[in-house]
Amino acid sequence: MWQIEQTVRQKGFQRIAGIDEAGRGPLAGPVVSAAVILPADFSCPGITDSKKLSEKKRCWFFPIIMSHAVAVGVGLCDHKEIDATNILAAALASMKRAVANLDTPPDYLLVDGKFPLAMDISQQAVVRGDSKSISIAAASIIAKVTRDRIMATLHQTFPEYLFIRHKGYPTAAHKQAIQIHGPCPVHRKTFKGVLQA
Repeated sequence: MWQIEQTVRQKGFQRIAGIDEAGRGPLAGPVVSAAVILPADFSCPGITDSKKLSEKKRCWFFPIIMSHAVAVGVGLCDHKEIDATNILAAALASMKRAVANLDTPPDYLLVDGKFPLAMDISQQAVVRGDSKSISIAAASIIAKVTRDRIMATLHQTFPEYLFIRHKGYPTAAHKQAIQIHGPCPVHRKTFKGVLQA
């Protein structure tokens, strides 16, 4: 998980930020991204792609990453911005915001996925990077836990949709709730499963 970072460090870069997002697929809520710069001596066995970890494990790693990272930045795009553009554009915009919110400016970016960011910083896009890079994996955990907490808060306002359980993803229970109650204000109106309702 450190191989990519070590290769980048050998080129002279020191402040390497891993960037990942959570929430492309849901029918409601924001897409949330995180950027994480880890110290070169960071060690925490078990950190990997957040999708491969249980909620309990993600929540266990979250404060460890937050307390040991050189810097953590979070950025998001809400449902309105997603509907006004598209989910890919919104995800990339949230990633740029996460980088901009880092207290320590990075000199290199490792971006999960196929698309680099439109920023004047040396970088590389890494497909399935959350399984290959410790920095991207850490960012995936921060993004996922942060988004889950946002959806838990939204559940308090819109309990009939059970956001606390599925976090806005298109489960059978969520789709049924949309059919019964119609979309709520935080649903993504352009998404299949919401648009028809």
